[in-house]
Amino acid sequence: MAFRVNKLVTIERHISEQQELHSSATGSFSRMMRDLLLALRIISREVRRAGFNDILGVTESQNVHGEQVKKLDEFANETIIRAMDHGGHLCAMASEESEGLIEIPEEYERGNYVLLFDPLDGSSNIDVNVTIGTIFSIFRRVTPDRVGNGHEDDFLQPGNRQVAAGYALYGSSTCLVYTTGQGVNMFTYDPTVGEFFLTQENLQMPDRHNSYSINEGNYHKWNDELRRYIDFVKDPSYGHASYSLRYIGTAVADIHRILQHGGIFMYPGDKKNPNGKLRLMYEINPLALLIEQAGGRATDGKNRVLDLNPEDIHQTAPVFMGSKANVLEAEAFVRGEFPSRPDN
Repeated sequence: MAFRVNKLVTIERHISEQQELHSSATGSFSRMMRDLLLALRIISREVRRAGFNDILGVTESQNVHGEQVKKLDEFANETIIRAMDHGGHLCAMASEESEGLIEIPEEYERGNYVLLFDPLDGSSNIDVNVTIGTIFSIFRRVTPDRVGNGHEDDFLQPGNRQVAAGYALYGSSTCLVYTTGQGVNMFTYDPTVGEFFLTQENLQMPDRHNSYSINEGNYHKWNDELRRYIDFVKDPSYGHASYSLRYIGTAVADIHRILQHGGIFMYPGDKKNPNGKLRLMYEINPLALLIEQAGGRATDGKNRVLDLNPEDIHQTAPVFMGSKANVLEAEAFVRGEFPSRPDN
């Protein structure tokens, strides 16, 4: 459920009003968000023009994960860096597409924040015109040197220390969903006036929904406990309605639907990838913060993901996130606790 607003509120006005609630605020965070919004507008424009602007297809390079880099991936990555590296708000950045930390050029000031981002989530869907998105996560720096470049320690913080997180979704419309730890708000972009307007305020997801999102093509790679859970949700003989499979293959799009309607999203470990494939710092942490702020639950099957202590900025982790009752149900199966059919 979400409270739909009937007043015109731009995202910059919303951020400014939130800033006024904190007497110690300097305005740096608000200005940093304005820089990020500029990058998101530019990326949205190029996504809308894909097919006309020679931005579809792949480049000749691979990213740090050994994946072929799409042209639009590269464009989004460079756009965010160019928009964020000179504002004086960040001491460093990290991108899913880049191997190490992205330093702020020497001629610019350094700030008290670090930014992690997945410039274009859902790369495999770019060329077939399926929903894609940009995910971001912001932390305060923790190293004592407040004037120099950021260090790895500034990034390797558990997700519960995020000061903001969110995503832009490029679908039938462009929308921005973000949180600063005080609820989840959604803004929709109106390209005719160049503004993001508040369209859903204090979004809260249902406690349960009979839908699940997972790549069932990996069924043969899962352990017995997870296979039994997937069999359970599709079997009405347990006394519940059969769950519907809803899987887009773009994590941010799958999470967007679950935030709106409820259900569970899963990207578990398997025989080939014991720690899953989603990146903890660029995808799981920011999406998990949104899920929790909207009343949901996010775990690795056993532990709250926002409490995990990262060891590498590119590490992966299994994840189960969505409506609280659905995730608790999945966790029970992971522990080997299987229900009996009502007729047994």
